[in-house]
Amino acid sequence: MQSTKKMQEIFVTGGAGFIGSAFVRMLTEETDWNVINFDALTYAGNLDNLQDLDSTRHHFVHGNIADAEAVLAALGESTEAIINFAAESHVDRSIANAAEFLRTNITGTQVLLDAARARGVKRFIQVSTDEVMGSLPEVEDAFFTEASPFAPNSPYAASKAAAEHLVRAAHHTFGLDTVVTRCGNNYGPRQFPEKFLPLAISNALTDQQIPVYGDGLNVRDWIYVDDHCRAILLALEKGRSGAVYNVGARNERRNIDVIESLLDTLGKPRSLIRFVKDRPGHDRRYAIDPSLIETELGWRPRETWESGLQKTIQWYRENGSWLERTRSGAYQDYYREHYGAEVTAG
Repeated sequence: MQSTKKMQEIFVTGGAGFIGSAFVRMLTEETDWNVINFDALTYAGNLDNLQDLDSTRHHFVHGNIADAEAVLAALGESTEAIINFAAESHVDRSIANAAEFLRTNITGTQVLLDAARARGVKRFIQVSTDEVMGSLPEVEDAFFTEASPFAPNSPYAASKAAAEHLVRAAHHTFGLDTVVTRCGNNYGPRQFPEKFLPLAISNALTDQQIPVYGDGLNVRDWIYVDDHCRAILLALEKGRSGAVYNVGARNERRNIDVIESLLDTLGKPRSLIRFVKDRPGHDRRYAIDPSLIETELGWRPRETWESGLQKTIQWYRENGSWLERTRSGAYQDYYREHYGAEVTAG
């Protein structure tokens, strides 16, 4: 892998989404690379996330990663790396209809791998998820490692597991320089509010009830989005070819504790919590052992849960217009279907 000083052009897919846009911002603010941002602008992709970027170094292309012709047309001859964030990623939506998850997450990944070989791209980063490894037992000494077996329990997780297999095959069969990163629950600015924490924040800020699945005791491993992006940047710069790196901030929290922490921080009553019917096959616990990326690449999170939550809440408070636009239209249909109520603007 070439040094960062020699790298000229990075191809980022899904760069208008939550994590992808945070990564694009980091690239434009902290490196001198040019960025081609390729995004289909589905419901979770938002051009508002890309405001104020340096237009001389950030180039947006509207396209779907499952469209081979569009991908090849957008990939430049000098593109040094592809970072694949593009994915259908919401478990509930995958349970309702898995077709788009198969097309984007599996077929789209293969299209990108083929394009990388066709264009001589030097490195391919696949951004994956801890959900490919299924659910852990509820004991404190059980963690996901890079050697944990795949055991996906939702159509979304299964599609991401399949994508990882394709990346591994491209490395083994064709010698493509690949790195896979797996991460847990991200939080931070600009996250589409169907996700657990931004939904809770947006409802709490307007004194609306917050839906919590089941008994609220499901455990997730939370990480601030910029900490995740720095891990991906390190994997791009220094990751071992063919490696998989688990990325986690050692921050396990039960869903109910996350909501109570949020309400306490906002000074809102816990009576806003409303327990709703659990989703089918809901994984009980995720927990990541990030020892490999810590020791091999020297990565550490910069934010604590408290500092990251404060930054996240402050951003949503200061960007009410972004939130109002995002929660209109199709989001209302989704909310009614899954939680049996309508969310109101305010």
